[in-house]
Amino acid sequence: MDENVKRMLDVSFSATMRISKLATEMEEGGEDIISLAVGEPDFDTPEFIIEAANEAMKKGFTHYTPPSGISELREAIAEKMKEDNDLDFTSDNVLVTPTKHALFMSVLAHLDDGAEVILPDPAWVSYGPIVKFADGILRRVPAHGEEFELKQESLEDAISSRTEMIILNSPSNPTGKMLNKEERKIIRDLAVDNDLKVVTDEVYEKLVFEGEHVSLASMDGMRERTITVNGFSKAYAMTGWRIGWLACTEDMLENIVKIQTHSITCATSFAQKAAYRALVEEWKSERALESMMDKYRERRELMLERLDEIEGFTCRKPESTFYTFPKYEFDKDSMEMSMYLLRKAKVATTPGSAFGDRGENHLRLSFANSKENIQEAMDRIEKAVEKL
Repeated sequence: MDENVKRMLDVSFSATMRISKLATEMEEGGEDIISLAVGEPDFDTPEFIIEAANEAMKKGFTHYTPPSGISELREAIAEKMKEDNDLDFTSDNVLVTPTKHALFMSVLAHLDDGAEVILPDPAWVSYGPIVKFADGILRRVPAHGEEFELKQESLEDAISSRTEMIILNSPSNPTGKMLNKEERKIIRDLAVDNDLKVVTDEVYEKLVFEGEHVSLASMDGMRERTITVNGFSKAYAMTGWRIGWLACTEDMLENIVKIQTHSITCATSFAQKAAYRALVEEWKSERALESMMDKYRERRELMLERLDEIEGFTCRKPESTFYTFPKYEFDKDSMEMSMYLLRKAKVATTPGSAFGDRGENHLRLSFANSKENIQEAMDRIEKAVEKL
């Protein structure tokens, strides 16, 4: 029977989607739910991007494209990566595909059965299942302290003769942290010295409030071993378009393209045209992004201020993304706490344990919501935890 398929035995449903599904069901039942759980912008896709998709569809651009994506989009992505990320790639190094699919394919194409993968803890909910689907073995490395720092000794202890890959996410979901210069050097040295491949998810690179995002592949010795994954969902408010990309050496790309041809064949044709417009009409994209970032910054400050006022919560200031990851002191595990707030406060949050053991006693709260909703959600949470 299906429930006995070996690779599925240790894979659970996404906790973020589980909470969101329950919150939606409660809303449909007439309850007033405020969601701080889902990781997507609450803004509409900029109109000029929508127009590009409409134009493409009206012109009949609704058929298959080459598996790697249309040439003009791949060229625009390569140019973007040169300018923004200091990465010397051409269109031959780029594959257009949904961002999450890019992560799946990157792991499946380069992980042997039983190989070990290092993953910082906490980390986005899907990295672990992706490794398990590939029959890999996950080695979680706890991030240290309130700043969730990666330490050389912890990473070295996790490496064995079977280690083949490191998966990284900077800026980070759920912590909103970016790898600092020392952490990047540690990872580079370990990857080079141990001949490890690196998959780096940089989809939040444009959502940075303080500091500077640096692509790992731009560091000495990393270009030939790193697969850089990115996308349009977060920066361009295009989550439902399912369009992104990956970039790496042609040798590494070959097997990934094989998987693309035997799975989705290609990314959606007219979504590719829309993504191309987002890159080439850069001034319009930057204007839209600046407007979103101004609002995110205000919302971040509001949420941090309110969390600081609620007894039992502490929270580091995220320098990127649209998440806070507060720690709480109440006598409930994070799933219990998340369910309590959903039932009692009518506020949907994401339990920190969904991101790994290091996330326990934390909640992920998204400030991709209006200031009015954030204010009301914080009022409800404050009232609900007074009873704990």
